[in-house]
Amino acid sequence: MINITFPDGNIRQYEEGATSLDIANSISEGLARNVLSAKVNGEVWDATRPIHTDATLSLFTFKNPEGQASFWHSSAHLLAEALEAIYPGTKFGIGPAIDNGFYYDVDTGNKSLTPDDLEAIEQKMLELAREKNEFTRKEVSKSDAIAFFKEKNDEYKLELLEELEDGSITFYEQGNFTDLCRGPHIPHTGFVKAVKLTKLAGAYWRGDEKRKQMTRIYGVSFPKQKELKEHLALIEEAKKRDHRKLGKELELFMFSQRVGSGLPIWLPKGTQLRERLQNFLREEQEKRGYQMVVTPHIGSKELYETSGHYAKYGEDSFQPITTPREGEEFLLKPMNCPHHCEIFANAPHSYKELPLRIGEFGTVYRYEQSGELHGLSRVRGFTQDDAHIFCTPEQVKGEFLDVLDLTTKVLKKMGFDNYTAQISLRDPETPEKYLGTAENWEIAEQAIIDATSEVDLETVIEYGEAAFYGPKLDFMIKDALGRQWQLGTIQVDYNLPIRFGLEYIGADNAPHVPVMIHRAPFGSMERFISILIEHTGGKFPLWLTPDQYALLPISDRLNDYCKGIQAELAKHDIRGFIDDRTESIGKKIRDTELKKVPIMLIIGDNEKEAGTVSVRIQGDGDKGAMSTEEFVKYFQNLI
Repeated sequence: MINITFPDGNIRQYEEGATSLDIANSISEGLARNVLSAKVNGEVWDATRPIHTDATLSLFTFKNPEGQASFWHSSAHLLAEALEAIYPGTKFGIGPAIDNGFYYDVDTGNKSLTPDDLEAIEQKMLELAREKNEFTRKEVSKSDAIAFFKEKNDEYKLELLEELEDGSITFYEQGNFTDLCRGPHIPHTGFVKAVKLTKLAGAYWRGDEKRKQMTRIYGVSFPKQKELKEHLALIEEAKKRDHRKLGKELELFMFSQRVGSGLPIWLPKGTQLRERLQNFLREEQEKRGYQMVVTPHIGSKELYETSGHYAKYGEDSFQPITTPREGEEFLLKPMNCPHHCEIFANAPHSYKELPLRIGEFGTVYRYEQSGELHGLSRVRGFTQDDAHIFCTPEQVKGEFLDVLDLTTKVLKKMGFDNYTAQISLRDPETPEKYLGTAENWEIAEQAIIDATSEVDLETVIEYGEAAFYGPKLDFMIKDALGRQWQLGTIQVDYNLPIRFGLEYIGADNAPHVPVMIHRAPFGSMERFISILIEHTGGKFPLWLTPDQYALLPISDRLNDYCKGIQAELAKHDIRGFIDDRTESIGKKIRDTELKKVPIMLIIGDNEKEAGTVSVRIQGDGDKGAMSTEEFVKYFQNLI
C-alpha cells in the first residue's frame, strides 16, 4: 500500500500502482469523469500514470490552469494527427499549450496551408476525438527514437533528440499518431468536444531567422461547445479592444518603420496619458521618501558584465556600440539597476541614512525578435517605473510591506481589482541558473513569504520563476475580459550589492552589505498602458483621460463663447477641446462618442444667453444645463 496526501492534508491508502484517475474514482465518479491530469510530488503527470511510492496529489480539471494546459497540449497532438491524416508526410516541430489554447509548428512540404484549409482540419480533429483514443506514454531509448524519426524523415524531431539524454526520452501515442513528448496528456481524445483553429502564422524553426520558416497553426479547444462559443465571443470583444486599434483611433501612439520596429512614438494625447500616470506615481513616491534620478540610455559593457546582465541577457540585447577608442564598448541600457548601484557607490553611507530609495522612469532597450513584437505590449524600447531601495537586513520586511501597499494602491487606482500575487522562487533543481549563495536566497525568499503572510493578500508560489539575482513577488491581474497579465513586481536581492561591492557602516562601526529591493508597480509603461487600454476599452478613468470633455457648438457663431468656457475650465485643470468643424451637431456627438470622450458640453443659443452648458455623459445620458461653476463642482465629484 502507498500513502496519498491530498491538498487539505488528508491521507488515504491505495494499492501501489494506482493511478490518479483510480484515486479520483474512489472519491467520486463525477470527479473522475472530469479529471484531466494530476500533480504528483510537485510534478504534473498523466492521470493514467501509475503511482508507485507515497506521494502528494492534486487533481486537475479544466477549471485549473494545469488541467487546461494538459487539455490544450493534447489538442495540439490531435491537430498533428489530423494533419498527418490529411497531408501525409507532414513534419512537426513543437506543439505546446499556450495561455489561451495551443499551436503546432509544421512543415507540410509543397502544400501551403491557407485559412480556407482550417475548417477541414477542425472537422478531422473532431472525428478523431470521437474515437476516444487513449494517450499512451512510452519510454524509448535514444537509438530507437532516432530510428523512428529517421524513417519518417523528420529532421525537426531528430534535431530535438540530439539535445536529449538517453533514458529521459518518452513518446506519446494516440490513434495512429506518435510524437516525441514529455507530456502530460489527458486520458483520451474524447474529452475534446469543441475545436477552433484561429489563425496561421510563419515561425522560424527554433526562433532563428536564418532557419527554415514553418507554418504555425494556432487553435483553442474545450470540453463543451458552449465554452467555445463564449470564448469566441470574448475574442471578438478583444478585437474591439485591441490596444493597437484603439491607440490609432484615439491618437495615442504610432510606429514608424523609418524609426525602427518595436520603437513606439508617443503622440500628444498619449504623452498626456503617460505623464499623468507618471505624475501620480511620482507624487506617491515622494510621500514615501523616494528620490528621483536620471541615468544615461547607454552604459559601458563592463557595467553589465559586473552586474551579470551581459552574461544572462547579452544575446537578447542590442549589439555593443564601439567607439574610435580601441577596446571601448557601450551597450544600450537593458536594465536600470546597475546604474542605481553606481549611485549608491558614489558616496559613503551610514546605517542611519538607510533606507535609501532611488526612483527613475528609465528607458531601457532589449532586442526582441521581430516576430515577437506586438504593439506596445512587446517592444524594443520601453520605460520602467523603476526604483531600488537599499536597506539593512532588518529593514527588508518593513520596506517590502510599504512597497506592497504602494503597488496595491496603484492597481486599485487603475481599476484592477481582481488580482493575485505570485511568489516567484528559484528552481531548486537548477541552482546554476541563479547568482549568489543558497543561504542568501533562503533569507530573501523567506522575507517575501513572511511579509505577504502579514497582509490580506492572496498568493500562489511558483518555483523556477525567480529573477536570476533574487526571488520576487509578481502581481497577476485579470482584466475586464478575464485574461491574466503580470503587472508590477517586487524583488529582494542580496546579490547585486555584493557584485558591485556596496557597503554601509553599521552601528558596530563595521562595513556591511546592504540589501537591494527592486520594484516597479507599473512594470513597463508601454505594456501597462496597452493592458489599461484593453481593460477599459479606451474609456479611461476620468482623471486619466487626455480629453475629459468636448465642447460642441451648434454653429460657428458660438465658437468664441466656447473659447471662454474652455479657458475657465482650464483654470481648474479640466482638459478638453472645441469641435468647431462645420458639421451637424448629430455628427459631432457621434464622432465624440467614437473618440471615447466621456463628457460632451453642447452649446446652443439658449446656453449662450443663459451663460450655461448642456451636459451629456457618455453612457449615462443628459444631465441638464449647468453654469460653469456648477459644472466644475459636478466634474470634481466625478473624479
